[in-house]
Amino acid sequence: MYTVLDLLTRRAANAPFEKIAVVDGARRVTYAELLARSRSRAALLKELGVRKGDRVAIFLRRSVEAVTALFGTWFAGGVAVVINESLRARQVDHIVAHSGAACVVTDGRQLLSVPYLPHGRVSVVNVDQVEPSGPPASPEPVIGADLALIIYTSGSTGLPKGVMVSHDNLLSGARIVSDYLNLTARDVILSHLPFSFDYGLNQVLTALLAGGTLVVQRSLFPPDICDTIEREGVTGLAGVPTLWLQLTGRQSPFLRVALSTLRYVTNSGGRLPEHTVRLIRAAHPHVAVHLMYGLTEAFRSTSLPPDQVDRRPASIGKAIPDVEVLVVNEEGQVCKPGEVGELVHRGANITMGYWRDPDSTARVFRPHPLRERRNGSTELVVFSGDLVKTDADGYLYFVGRRDQLIKSRGFRVSPEEIEGCIASSDLVSNVVSFAVPRDEAENDIVVAVIPKESSTFREEALEEFCKRELPEYMWPRVIWRTDEFPLTSSGKPDRSKIRGAYVERSERPRRVAGAAGTA
Repeated sequence: MYTVLDLLTRRAANAPFEKIAVVDGARRVTYAELLARSRSRAALLKELGVRKGDRVAIFLRRSVEAVTALFGTWFAGGVAVVINESLRARQVDHIVAHSGAACVVTDGRQLLSVPYLPHGRVSVVNVDQVEPSGPPASPEPVIGADLALIIYTSGSTGLPKGVMVSHDNLLSGARIVSDYLNLTARDVILSHLPFSFDYGLNQVLTALLAGGTLVVQRSLFPPDICDTIEREGVTGLAGVPTLWLQLTGRQSPFLRVALSTLRYVTNSGGRLPEHTVRLIRAAHPHVAVHLMYGLTEAFRSTSLPPDQVDRRPASIGKAIPDVEVLVVNEEGQVCKPGEVGELVHRGANITMGYWRDPDSTARVFRPHPLRERRNGSTELVVFSGDLVKTDADGYLYFVGRRDQLIKSRGFRVSPEEIEGCIASSDLVSNVVSFAVPRDEAENDIVVAVIPKESSTFREEALEEFCKRELPEYMWPRVIWRTDEFPLTSSGKPDRSKIRGAYVERSERPRRVAGAAGTA
């Protein structure tokens, strides 16, 4: 296989005619139908002027339409830019503008949530209104090294950065994960993670690689998830820590029902508490638990084999096949067991850098620390910013982040992006955001604000602004009103001291109704 297009074309050619590729509610789409729809979508994009290398923004919820838009883009020779369906106009506008998208593929539902999508700069294709009319398009010639996808993810500062992912990266990630999960055409994979999340997209690609079936799950209500697993005979379930805490909660049936078809579960996007791991293992001893770790810039990285989960439930494992990870100190030397250092990635999954951001690329994609330059060049590796340590057997344990990034519901969130949005509300004169632990797996986002007009400032007004302008995983749980900020020597708000003052003031913030709150 050479490009991601082969995942669909070869599978459609070899799968039984009635083999289901995607289950989306009441719809069941075969591999042959998925291929035909994708090629027709490509024809429409070409009619609209999309040419090889053009970026196509896909702003759709997880669905058959999203999958066909993705493959339609690739058949047309384009570069897919999958936008998280929960984003608001501010973030969508940035991604469309920064990527230089030639068009946006969306539907009426998404247009209701983002009423001022930038119609003036790009073509907007509403799949509810526009159906392909011409013959299916033949695929444009592409090679494995070509850019296939731009994934927008929060960096350590400012607005999201676009990670450039090649066809080779996508295929490598799908093949490696499919191999260690032992996926076959009999597997039925539940899809509830966004396609804009490399973890969620990899589920689509591994399902197609194995010839299995992808089941789109929209409700995250634990009984609904369990019903779908039993009804569709789901064999694989991926999640982030927030989902597993919900599924193992008192009101969830997940720990009480047999789920006999479930073969494996995976976790990524944050450390899963040991107690939760043991609950899952006790309730479903027949299920293989894979504790994984990944970084968008390196796509897939490490996994803890199921036979080690009971012994090392806090570990993120070792490097997956065709990948190497190093733990290095400030001097670029390999750390000894127990010594905390930065996790460095190398191998087939290393992506192509950041779109239109050479400075950030140079900071993260750097020369291999243990290899000398030869002929003026050297291999580039990814310095993750994640701090880890190893045990005596070489198994990795996550310690924390080197930068200020917040982990919220599996997403990396830049505090500066939150601050920039809130500053535009015209309600505050200064704002600082940070995270405080809610439990072993999740953080609360706190914003400390100095009101612009103290006498008229209302926390509720700022809450409503955040709900309009930010996706839910970026909503502050606590709004802390204060009169002044401690400053650094350069005159900037001192985030560490502000966070320390907040924690000292209240070890456990008081919550109010809704996602945001006041303290």
